[in-house]
Amino acid sequence: KSTVCGTENTQSVNLSPQMRRKRRICIVQFDAEAYSKHYIVQALFKLMGAYEYDKISVTDIANKAGVGRATFYRYFKRKEDVIVFYFEHNTREFVFTQRFEPRCREDYVSIAKNVFKLFKQSKEPLKLLKKARLEHLYLDYLNKGFVGMFDNEHPELDRYTPYIYAGMLFNVSMAWLENDCAEDADSLAESMVGAIFD
Repeated sequence: KSTVCGTENTQSVNLSPQMRRKRRICIVQFDAEAYSKHYIVQALFKLMGAYEYDKISVTDIANKAGVGRATFYRYFKRKEDVIVFYFEHNTREFVFTQRFEPRCREDYVSIAKNVFKLFKQSKEPLKLLKKARLEHLYLDYLNKGFVGMFDNEHPELDRYTPYIYAGMLFNVSMAWLENDCAEDADSLAESMVGAIFD
């Protein structure tokens, strides 16, 4: 509902001025959490581009985001939670765009290509994480994600399999990042999936 309302031109809808105003207020209130989180994430990465991570305080982030400290703590307990939320948000968007369940090697290659393309789009924030020596947050996130996926979809496999996949994706993507993601994402996906299937 919020997406439709947020994109339509309320001036062209046959509503009274009072109803249009109420509708805009409703949209802003409905999306307040998403907007606050978005600005907090953007603020943290902007600050990380200018300062050492350890020197950035919650107050700095809140001021840069244009929110109060109370708003920050309503959604996050610490700075690292903002980064984890960034990963979660990107993952939700990625999952939403997937239209099929992988059934063969070609399907896995297609998914891997999309993963690397998304990673490349996010390379600047990831470079900041690497500079701050926070890559472990990315690895922790991948570990949890793969463990959850394998528990749900492949419970018959041993408990170490998801860590193999998470470790492979982490190491390949971090090595790719060191080279500014210069290599073609498609060939990288072929290589990684080939290591599993071939």
